[in-house]
Amino acid sequence: MNMEQILSLGPELADFLDEFADCFGRAEPRCHMADYVRGQLSELPRKSVEPIALAAGLAPRTLQEFLRTDVWDHPRLRDRVQQIVVRDHNGPQRIGIIDDSGHPKKGRQTACVNRQYCGRSGKIDNCVVSVHLTACSFDTAFRTMVDSTPYLPQCWHEDRERCRRAGIPDDVVYRPKYDISLEQLDRAAANGLTFDWITADIWYSAKPRFVAGLLARRQRFVLEIPRNLACWSFDPGSQPSRPASTAENLCRHSRHVHQQPWVRFRIKDTQKGPMVWEVRAIPVWHQCEGRVHGPWWLIHARNVLDPTDEKYFLSNASPGVPLESLLHVAFARWPIERCLEDEKSKLGLSDFEVRNYQSLCRHLYLTQVSHLFLARQTSRLRGEKSGGHAVPGAPRHQRVDRVPPTAERRPPEPSAAHHGSHPISSDTQRNRAA
Repeated sequence: MNMEQILSLGPELADFLDEFADCFGRAEPRCHMADYVRGQLSELPRKSVEPIALAAGLAPRTLQEFLRTDVWDHPRLRDRVQQIVVRDHNGPQRIGIIDDSGHPKKGRQTACVNRQYCGRSGKIDNCVVSVHLTACSFDTAFRTMVDSTPYLPQCWHEDRERCRRAGIPDDVVYRPKYDISLEQLDRAAANGLTFDWITADIWYSAKPRFVAGLLARRQRFVLEIPRNLACWSFDPGSQPSRPASTAENLCRHSRHVHQQPWVRFRIKDTQKGPMVWEVRAIPVWHQCEGRVHGPWWLIHARNVLDPTDEKYFLSNASPGVPLESLLHVAFARWPIERCLEDEKSKLGLSDFEVRNYQSLCRHLYLTQVSHLFLARQTSRLRGEKSGGHAVPGAPRHQRVDRVPPTAERRPPEPSAAHHGSHPISSDTQRNRAA
């Protein structure tokens, strides 16, 4: 949205912010929330406290105190975002996407800052890392961030005096990112926000405790996995002496795979043309936290334009779910990347210049409020645009004129995800049933 559109939405923004009125005991911080959100939605080149405050005619210290010391219920603000998504954007086959993001920062005083991998800079950097949960409609047209949690590095956890100086409560301790993501799913469920699918990248799927946590929550998932993930093409209980193989070896050498032809699927349309991958799948068993689970689906996919570009996915979906649906979810991680891109480039997610832990959390939650409004209005204004805004970017090497002609399959409508036959060979179906 441009500034003219934002200004024209003044009454709608006011009504939207009224949804969060009970998060504030006094009028002053409630008004400051409106100032902060308007500043994030504005065209300010930097969305930190000082320029937002000056644009609103306030002293910077006023908004600094709003984030750090004013009394208001920021966890309720986060919960309200989730409740609004449930109420106004409830649809079949909702996808939950998990990822983390780094925010480069200088110095050592900002809460949770540490030298660690930062995706934004693509290297080990001094940064704050936050874990995020995005809710996405099955068609990916509506997507918004619904939870954001700062990651406390272990070196901070072991230095409680440093934590106290940064305002980090004693009950905030080191937790792996995958444990944080599972807690986010629990919070969302407590607010009625549940997901028909969960997807995450290799880092999360390689952690047995994360996968076990999804299973404990009876959560259906499609996860990209490392090629060396151990699994069996048979129930190991029947042949306990045979060791597990890797996902890559099974996909390359299993006779069940060789019996199948590659099937092409048109995964999605990008700004530079369609993305087409070839796919084969077999049933497998996988050991997680000392227990063998299966049969699950192991999916091997390769890019039609570059067969060396391969991905492996694992899903606990039932046999009746079409492979098109599994692939649609498997390749649906881009909405969280787009959400992070929008929050960083348009809303100032990484522009925070606060050091206090509570200020950091409040900034993250307020950014979720701003992003939800942006997502709702973008969805409403979609018909006014020429298209392409909701389409993911394509790899640079993929061009529409380089996609070979094929009768690609498209993802089915959400209602088809529980019906129809699986587009895998009948031999594979029988092997799985056995």
